[in-house]
Amino acid sequence: MVKQLNDRVFYIGSDDLDLDLFESQYIVPEGISYNSYIIKDGKTAVLDTSDVRKAEEWKSSLLQALDGKEPDYLVVHHMEPDHSALVSWALERFQGLKLVASAQALKMLPQFFPGIALEGRTLAVKEGDELDLGGRSLRFIAAPMVHWPEVIVSFDTADGVLYSADAFGKFGALQNCGFYGTEDDDWACEARRYYFNIVGKYGVQVQQLLKKVSALPVKAIRPLHGPMLEENLQEYVSLYDTWSRYEPETPGIFIAVASIHGGTMEAAQMLAQILRTKGAPKVVVSDLSRTDIAENVEDAFRYPNLICAAASYDGGLFTPMYEFLHRLQIKGWCRRRAGLLENGTWAPCAARVMKEMLGTMKDIEVVEPVATIRSRMRREDFPALDALADAILK
Repeated sequence: MVKQLNDRVFYIGSDDLDLDLFESQYIVPEGISYNSYIIKDGKTAVLDTSDVRKAEEWKSSLLQALDGKEPDYLVVHHMEPDHSALVSWALERFQGLKLVASAQALKMLPQFFPGIALEGRTLAVKEGDELDLGGRSLRFIAAPMVHWPEVIVSFDTADGVLYSADAFGKFGALQNCGFYGTEDDDWACEARRYYFNIVGKYGVQVQQLLKKVSALPVKAIRPLHGPMLEENLQEYVSLYDTWSRYEPETPGIFIAVASIHGGTMEAAQMLAQILRTKGAPKVVVSDLSRTDIAENVEDAFRYPNLICAAASYDGGLFTPMYEFLHRLQIKGWCRRRAGLLENGTWAPCAARVMKEMLGTMKDIEVVEPVATIRSRMRREDFPALDALADAILK
């Protein structure tokens, strides 16, 4: 796809509607976009390439946008293969092309392209460096661990555009979610799932980037995935600020349920009803066995309170809950309150394992009491559910 953004800048990215799993783990029912750009000024700069899945489409868009011109620079903001798969091809196709990237990215290149010839064809840039394109320049800002260590972002001093790499990206092909953020019915939904599962562990580094960016007169944000953001920038930045400070976004309680034969789910649904009766602002119940784990991780970060309801299994914890809590561990879930509901027919042990796993996470308060049921909920279990509801609402 070629789209002219202004008299000097073109979009040459691609939509991928056939990808089953992004990064081989995240479902993308609305597809994904691989964003790439060209700035044609006194010098011509190509900003990032594409995933190999869209190689021929990207090459065609690049040549169309160049319209016979030879590019001077290829800027690599991020080395992940969904953005850099065509770097080697570009260097071979355009013999005068110079590769611009962070020093760490340049070290990574031979790992992805064995035997690549780079001598005399690279320019390592760091924080504060500028690439003069004639009428404008690109000012580089280091963004390590957002979400790889080599990441840089750039700021177009003429247009006030931040090329933000994976920051401010989202799942969804542009033909489905809109080319601009203002066309997106609910940008935050898939941007939130993207953030917490792709970038979320690195909130400290995102905060550092936001502080650097706040000093710039940013008029638009162009990420490597998802819509171009040109209006209501404060709304997007505010969400990123909340997410990266690990602050809850929405008042409420998320109940994550791992139920084998339905008994645990029945108790969890009763607990949700009790919470709503007691005035909980919002209660969301999710069946971990049948829902997207990435969305469940997103909701765990979104709300201040989590209740884990799980069956005991093989002397431990039913596996969907174990996998969910493991994901929270590696994504840096923190600064939340958690309640526990366990089920066990002869030897309830789920709460013990859940406590152990939650205990490895930072600033997690596990409220008491734990509610325990035996196989199926009975009327005599209601006081325990009521007590757990009071504890999580306290």
